[in-house]
This record gives sequence, structure tokens and C-alpha cells, in this order.
Amino acid sequence: MTYRLTLSLRILTLPRIFISSRKAMSTSTFSSIADQLKFDVVSKTHALENANKRKDIARTFISDTVTVPTEEMYSYAALATLGDDVYFEPSTAALEAHIAKITGKEAGLFVASGTASNQIALRTHLKQPPYSVLCDHRAHIHKYEAGGAAFHSGAAVIAVVPTNKHHITLQDVKDNIIISNDTHFAPTEVVALENTLNGTIIPQEEAIAISEYVHSVGLKMHLDGARIWHVAAETSTPLKELCDPFDSVSLCFSKGLGAPLGSCLVGTKEFITKARWFRKLFGGGMRQTGFLAGAAAYALTNNFPQLPRVHALAKRLESGLEEIGANILSRAETCMIFYDPSPLGVTYDEIGDRGSALPEPLFLGGSRLVVHIQTSEGAVDDFLSVVRQLAEEKKATGFIKPETQANGEIKDVYVRRVPKATK
Repeated sequence: MTYRLTLSLRILTLPRIFISSRKAMSTSTFSSIADQLKFDVVSKTHALENANKRKDIARTFISDTVTVPTEEMYSYAALATLGDDVYFEPSTAALEAHIAKITGKEAGLFVASGTASNQIALRTHLKQPPYSVLCDHRAHIHKYEAGGAAFHSGAAVIAVVPTNKHHITLQDVKDNIIISNDTHFAPTEVVALENTLNGTIIPQEEAIAISEYVHSVGLKMHLDGARIWHVAAETSTPLKELCDPFDSVSLCFSKGLGAPLGSCLVGTKEFITKARWFRKLFGGGMRQTGFLAGAAAYALTNNFPQLPRVHALAKRLESGLEEIGANILSRAETCMIFYDPSPLGVTYDEIGDRGSALPEPLFLGGSRLVVHIQTSEGAVDDFLSVVRQLAEEKKATGFIKPETQANGEIKDVYVRRVPKATK
């Protein structure tokens, strides 16, 4: 009897010891996993690094996408709501409604990027292939969105070279649009304009004329208005007036306005309801976007008023280059200019290398110069000094400037230069 009792106690005790051991092992393993996951993205020199980054951005002419949030923007954005945008996010919904209101549309949809906004818009408009989208041959939706129209929508693109070398005209559209039952061709369903395009403004009367014709033949109009804010600022034209000719419009917060990310697509309620579905389908449904909506709201209120200064600085850059003798390929209608230094005997690489060697480096990308809300006047002065000095050096070696004339044409593919790393 004693033997049996002892054996029974051992049998009852073993599982408890085993379970206790497994718990201890589990706790130890979890602790180890937790230790592996620990990560501190904030370095000890984080504040200094950010300050230095802001100095670099003030001297960067590569793009206006490099702009960063200010401390004031961060503080304001942190006050936004904490909802889930796939369900309902109050601050984001308020931003969408505001953008719809100022553009004269029924509804809006916040998305992560201008590319997402454009491609979701095309996919929503295009119902059943075959079909084509007509646009400028330099348009972002054609050249810089990784073939998205073909991939997402199965659409052919009719890339039109403007006869006036500046913007698509009504005649350009009529000459290239496909309205036919001929089975050899993909009929046009959407005409897409971009304003600004490479910093240039489409005359509003031209946009209206194209819109009236396109709508008269039962087709849709889309506007890539990533930098439409610049048009409004330069021409003092209300957003609603600029957007009226279009069935859908994409507006970007992260370029000229300096928000960290985000664009808004606007259109009819029916259109945006379907677009929201495609946003989810494309993996673009986002969660706690209130902070991003707050940053965009701050940008609208505080950064839009800075655009006239940006345009003035771009014009100063243009006049300085012209005075030195560089060829202006596309004038500073808003925040960009395209230039050619070859009449000075100077190359983009020489300018870039000299600029990057300054005590406070300049960051340059080739023929395109972009001025933004965080560009400093000192950066403009230093850039012009670099070009002037190189031109004088070339002249001293016997270089003679050839007879050239600017033709006002934006190069199809502007020269890109990858800046060398600086210490």
C-alpha cells in the first residue's frame, strides 16, 4: 500500500514539475524574443542630426519632395484624432471634406502618394478594356509611375508631344484622341492633364476648351494637380475654378506644401466610393492617419502663403543664370527652371562637384532646379556664384561662348545627376 501511494504521488507530481519547467522556459524564451525586438531609432545625436538635415534641405535643388516637417507642424499634428481610416478617422474625414469643398467636388479620398492618387483615379474611371488614356508625353502618369496605367488598368497611353512645346492644346487633343469603332485601336476614355507640368502652367482657357470638347464626346477628364497650389498662388485663381474642368483631381500635400506625405483625390461621391474600394484593393487602406491629416492641414494654413516667395526666388535664380550667360530651357513660371550651362563651356557635373565641395554643400540634380519653401536665399546666391566662377574660369582658358538662343522648350528627359556623397 505504501509503495502504491508513493508511486501515485510521484505520478501526480511529475506533470506539475514539467508544467512549471515549461512555464519557466517559456518565460525565458519570451524575454529573449522581447530583447531581440528592442530597438531605439532615436540616437543620442538625433536633434543635431535633424538640425543638420534641415540645413542640407535648405540647400537642395533636386526636388521639393525633400521638404521636412517643422517642429510646429509636428506639434499641431500630434493634436489630431486617433481613429482608424479604414473604418472612420475624424481628422482625415474632415481634411477630405475640406479639400472637396475648396475644389468644388463632392467628396475626397486621402491616399499615401500622388502616384497612388493618379492610378486609383484612372482605375476608377476605366471600366472595361480596351481603352486608352491621352496625356502629355512628359506627364507623370506616363513617365514616372512605373507603367501603372498598363499594370493596374490595362490601359494604353497616347503620349502627345505639344506642338507649341509648352502645353497640350485643344488641337493636340483632337489630333490624337481615338474615337473610333475600328478594332485596331484602343478608344480613348480619359484625357489627363498635369498642372503644373515641370513647373509650367497650363492656361486656364485651354484647360476649359479641352474639357468642353472631351465632355462633348462623352469622355472623362483627370487632372494631376500635384502642384496645383503653385498655379493658384501664381495666378491668384481659386482652386475651384482651376478644378472645375475636371471629373477628378489629385492634389499633393508633400511637395510644394511641405507635409511629410499624402495626397487627396477628389470627385463625385459615387466616384470616391469606388476609388476607396480600389485604394483598399491596391493595399492603400491606412489606419491611424489623423497625424498625417493634421500635418496636411497645418501645411495648407501655414505653408501655402509661402509660395509667392518661392516663385520670386525661382525667378531670381533664372535671371541670375541668364545674366551669367546660361541657356534657359524652361522659365520659372512657378518653382522650377530648366537650364543648360553648355554656352558657358561648363557641364552639370562640374557645377555639381563644385557645389558639393563648398563648406556648406549644395545638392544638385542636373538641368532641373527646384525651389521650395525651405530653400534659403543663401543657397541661391551660392549656386549662382559657383556657376559664375566656373564660367569665368572657362573664359580665362580661352573658351568662347557660341551663339545660342533659348527656345523655351522643356527637354523630354531632363539631365539627371546623382549627387556625390558628402561628409
